[in-house]
Amino acid sequence: QQSGRRYNLFLKRRLRIDKRHQSKDSIFFRDGVRRIDFVLSYVDDLNKEWEKKLERRKEFESNLQKAGLELETEDKKESENGKIYFVKIHAPWEVLITYAEVLNIKVPIKENDIPSTVENPLDCMLAPLRLPDKVMHPEPDYFTAPFSKEKQELYLINDESTFFSPSMRNRIVNYILTRCPYGTEEGKKKFGIKRLLNNGTYSAAYPLHDCQYWKKANDPNCDNERYTLYMEWARFLRFYKEQPLDLIRKYYGEKIGIYFAWLGFYTEMLFLAAVVGLMCFFYGLFTMDENMSSKEICDPAIGGEIIMCPLCDRECEYWRLNTTCESSEYSHLFDNVATLFFAIFMGIWVTLFLEFWKRRQARLKYEWDLVDFEEEQQQLQLRPEYEAKCTQKKKNPVTQEMEPYLPITSQAVRFCISGTTVLFWVSLIIASMIAVIVYRLAVYAAFASLMENTQTLQPISGLLTPQLATSVTASCLNFVIIMILNFLYERIAIWITDMEIPRTHMEYENRLTMKMFLFQFVNYYSSCFYVAFFKGKFVGYPGAYTYMFNRWRNEECDPAGCLIELTTQLTIVMAGKQIWGNIQEAIVPWICNWWGRRKARNNPENLYSRWEQDHDLQTFGALGLFYEYLEMVIQFGFITLFVASFPLAPLLALMNNILEIRVDSWKLTTQYRRPVAAKAHSIGVWQEILNGMAILSVVTNAFIVAFTSDMIPRLVYYYAYSENDDSPMSGYINNSLSVFQISDFPDRTKPKLNPENFVICRYRDYRYPPDHERRYLHTMQFWHILAAKLAFIIIMEHVVFIVKFFVAWMIPDVPADVKAKIKREKYLTQKILHEYELEKLKERLCQGDKRATEKEFIATEGRMELSRAM
Repeated sequence: QQSGRRYNLFLKRRLRIDKRHQSKDSIFFRDGVRRIDFVLSYVDDLNKEWEKKLERRKEFESNLQKAGLELETEDKKESENGKIYFVKIHAPWEVLITYAEVLNIKVPIKENDIPSTVENPLDCMLAPLRLPDKVMHPEPDYFTAPFSKEKQELYLINDESTFFSPSMRNRIVNYILTRCPYGTEEGKKKFGIKRLLNNGTYSAAYPLHDCQYWKKANDPNCDNERYTLYMEWARFLRFYKEQPLDLIRKYYGEKIGIYFAWLGFYTEMLFLAAVVGLMCFFYGLFTMDENMSSKEICDPAIGGEIIMCPLCDRECEYWRLNTTCESSEYSHLFDNVATLFFAIFMGIWVTLFLEFWKRRQARLKYEWDLVDFEEEQQQLQLRPEYEAKCTQKKKNPVTQEMEPYLPITSQAVRFCISGTTVLFWVSLIIASMIAVIVYRLAVYAAFASLMENTQTLQPISGLLTPQLATSVTASCLNFVIIMILNFLYERIAIWITDMEIPRTHMEYENRLTMKMFLFQFVNYYSSCFYVAFFKGKFVGYPGAYTYMFNRWRNEECDPAGCLIELTTQLTIVMAGKQIWGNIQEAIVPWICNWWGRRKARNNPENLYSRWEQDHDLQTFGALGLFYEYLEMVIQFGFITLFVASFPLAPLLALMNNILEIRVDSWKLTTQYRRPVAAKAHSIGVWQEILNGMAILSVVTNAFIVAFTSDMIPRLVYYYAYSENDDSPMSGYINNSLSVFQISDFPDRTKPKLNPENFVICRYRDYRYPPDHERRYLHTMQFWHILAAKLAFIIIMEHVVFIVKFFVAWMIPDVPADVKAKIKREKYLTQKILHEYELEKLKERLCQGDKRATEKEFIATEGRMELSRAM
């Protein structure tokens, strides 16, 4: 009842204040003319720092006005909760043109007359995937040049209020906000909105969305780009449509635009990998009945008569090989000849992806006027935290100005602490992986005993073997540990990077990127590396098993091989991460904004202002894109590093990415405040990380095919040891199992029960039988297989690397037509600028300007001729 009375008072107060009945769902000042380019908000709390904050705000806002910005304050009485002040900022024309020149912003000088690319003959087939042209290309294509206040007549300025796009305007205002001083404290000059946000002087600073996402604005001057993005891009039902990259770039800026361009291109390239992987999977499915190994394992006369040695000490019993019939059949789905083909194909696919992305990126750089782009001063400027913590100063050799610096001794100490902390956390991950391995070793005996003695599990005992049950539960446990460590380390990595005090924003982001990637690499992939390269490789043999910590016997692979367990591990970790990531990305911000969105839908739009609606949304922080890239790069590792064990991994990634694009676009358009536009001409340090993973993937897949799958032992048997010409693979299972005499078991490992009085048992290895003079030593076949594995790794790596480098050499980084367009645009731009200067010189000559000499005129014409010649 009290909250209802408060809400009624709020409505009366709003209606009384807004005498003009003007809609507050507006992006303009009260006069309806000046556009709101940025909003600052603060809560006027009467605490002990109230006066200091008030003084900072007065000084800051006064300096903003001195810089030429225009401010309009909304009193707290007009806010929904009666507590928040909103300061609206408008950048007039004079400010925009001044800072456009400072920021080297390129603006139109002439409509592009270069013919567009030749039409694709498949365009008619791709028509259902296309978006309307006005959505794909919201602006005409222009030749552009850096803005200059002295040459305003040169640019296509039709309307001063719309010449600079909203994203350009908020970028300019943000540039001023990050540099505007607000006073001197403790003898130091303080400046920048970031510090004021950190110390609580302001609670938020953000540019406005142009309208509500679910309906168009009533104001005819509003572009409704947010609504268009939501309807055409951010809804899942549009998953099959292309992305409106030009509109994304226009609304959010190049940095966000390049991320969605990369994600879309990556998803398109995954389609090819997914199709080939699916074909390899179907090959395994259709040839399952022809697999001689699983036939022999399932045959009661062969697999049913082979008695296997116990898989754990004392408690486990002897077992017949045909109990693993189903798992051996399913293992053939992924462990077949197509595995080798797919591993080689993916090595080449990675190169094609990276090379074609470079070409796509070069095209975007041309289309988005980023060809001559260098990292902005905003990216290279000193971080406020660096200036605040570095008390010593030295002269900058470039600017000849005194600036703060961090002494080498302090840097060394900080790096030592940082390196030690990272090493500790990586060691913690390895320790957690060892704990999971111990779990696998400890519970295996329990699963074996449970499945043998429990009647209810008998129907599924063929499919759910003790090995598989252990692998599945260990994978799930490992996934939970991964997510917990990941949650903790994110905060540790940020703390470590802050402690290092990086000098610039770019340096900060690059350091954090490398720390987070190193940690996540070890966190997500360590368990897969264990199953792929360590499990079953250091087992020993019956009577002389190897033990971890002299207590737990090392794990053995399934008689059909370890590849099916690697597939299980990869599927659980990869699929679990993707499902959890999408739930976290979509559900968490939706819940946080649920109440605010309800207000926006239920309250009259003339009462719930545009700046309040955006204030109630989540903040897309400076590291927002960092986490998106990190998620995709970790996924890229799953589909490249271990893809030989799971050809369906690209298909899972493709389905996830189709959803990921729409989830990211939905949350950015509906759940987050509008980010400040920022420029970027590439995906940055992530490109180098992808290149490194592409090279590593060739090595890991070669080792997986050689040491984890059963392909090389089968090929050696086929060509060197087979004795049946009609069916060369018959007898392979018997050949791959060695013989052990049960009486040779030590008492501490000998099984308690032997009800059928078996004399011998078999185990997976190539060792001499007990009656041989070299009993239990490796046979010559073992060394032949090992040599074949090493030879295969060398040959495969060299073949794939040669093809990779040849493909990279064959595909130029910049398309020929883009090179021609860049040259053409530079020539025409220079020509237009020179003609403009010539006209100005002629005017000065006609007006009798003595400074405009005939020699200057000739020199200008000569420069034009030289430009044409070049």
